[in-house]
Amino acid sequence: MLQVVFMFIRKLRNRSGSTSLQIISKENGRYKVLKTVGCATTWREIEKLESLAREEIEKMTGQQKLFGFSVDDAIEKVILNLENSSIRTLGPELIFGKIFNHIGFNQIQSDMFRHLVLSRLAFPLSKLKTCEYLYRYQGITLDIDAVYRFLDKLQSQYKDMVESICFEHTKRILGGSVSAVFYDMTTLYFEASDEDDLRKIGYSKDGKHQHPQIVIGLLVGLGGLPIGYDIFEGNTYEGHTLIPFLEKMSSKFNLSKPIVIADSGLLTTKNILALEKDDYEYILGGRIKNESEYLKKQIVEHSYLDGECRSFAKEGKTRLIVGYSKERAKKDAYNRERGIKRIERQVKSGKLTKANLNQRGYNKFLKMSGEINIEMDYKKVNEDARWDGLKGYITNSKLSDNEAIENYKNLWHIEKGFRMSKTDLKIRPVFHHLHHRIEAHLCIAFAAYAVYKELERILYQEKSSLSIKKAAEVTLNMYQITYTLPESKQTKSKLLKMDPQQEELYQIVLRNF
Repeated sequence: MLQVVFMFIRKLRNRSGSTSLQIISKENGRYKVLKTVGCATTWREIEKLESLAREEIEKMTGQQKLFGFSVDDAIEKVILNLENSSIRTLGPELIFGKIFNHIGFNQIQSDMFRHLVLSRLAFPLSKLKTCEYLYRYQGITLDIDAVYRFLDKLQSQYKDMVESICFEHTKRILGGSVSAVFYDMTTLYFEASDEDDLRKIGYSKDGKHQHPQIVIGLLVGLGGLPIGYDIFEGNTYEGHTLIPFLEKMSSKFNLSKPIVIADSGLLTTKNILALEKDDYEYILGGRIKNESEYLKKQIVEHSYLDGECRSFAKEGKTRLIVGYSKERAKKDAYNRERGIKRIERQVKSGKLTKANLNQRGYNKFLKMSGEINIEMDYKKVNEDARWDGLKGYITNSKLSDNEAIENYKNLWHIEKGFRMSKTDLKIRPVFHHLHHRIEAHLCIAFAAYAVYKELERILYQEKSSLSIKKAAEVTLNMYQITYTLPESKQTKSKLLKMDPQQEELYQIVLRNF
């Protein structure tokens, strides 16, 4: 009697969430477990066990030939039919694409928007180079004229939606409300030399004082989570941007009077009066050396311990908090010493003139002796040393002194955000010159920053060994291969095996998004 034996692999889902793989035989209608190959939890481990199971079946059956030719021949045939276009970079979509969806940007029904944002994260290039990147590495064809037409309408169609999505996401992360907002501004310069209604020459934080620029205001919540942004003319004084921007954001998102936190550049009497008039609590960086002589005397005569702070009453409900840091004192002394040595060399050279008697940097330590002699004023140096390690904060909040300082320290997140945008996302220099395309460029960069920041937050939460920069790098060589089986002509796609860092990143994204 002829006995027909079939062998196959069976996957069993366990209560623990793991998957067991077994080799099963079927002989004359009866099933039998021949071997349990192993148990796995991740898809990569399961694929590895499947491969081992297939090898075991070949050993059991003694079949080294498949359809008349060896397994090696079959693999060789598949490889010979592969083309360069068979391998695609899938990492940016696999990692950043999932976060893009998680934040809610997939509500924007535009493939173009998705491609431009994810490309800004993977390869931050010009729009023309972005089109080349998408075609070469992902097989996506974008017409550059279509990209420009999309940019022309992006600001009017999607900017408000992008901000709303970011705000709702930030609110979810912060437990449903935004209790404090952090505001700062920066400048972005243009390679073109012509000014217009928006691009104007002004004080450049990039050191490009001869280039026209724009001013960018950015509002974030705790942890640097993005809320909104705005664009101002390039010659706008930063102190004039806070109130208009805050009013705009408050109206748009119905912010319930969060504490406003900003640096000393926004510390103007007009800003403080406007904040108090609208019942905002605020914490602003203080300029303690600009206080009254009476208050300055009180500040420096007090003896501070490392980490200690003391507050001094000002007008109304406002108070000046002064904190001392031993580490900051060392840095202040070191910077002053370097500056003094440079000035002393210039004094000895005899090349200094009256024009050097100003308050720029360490020139404040110079004085004129007689009519033409410029010399160091070491009395001023000693007076300046009394301020080492001291930093001021102006606030009308009900927070304790230490709580106010701790909240202000979160301002570094927004400064880091600007650095990330300018370096990792390369939003500068800006090559567009049309107003609406400049706005579109920044809208894409803002959405990309939101994705980037969310990945950074999750990496920190998971205590990952990967930095945000390294995580972005390892996505660039996460590949997918597409192949056609030689006999069945069935086309399949598979992710290529990841290295340990890629696998760690992928599992983190799977768990959280």
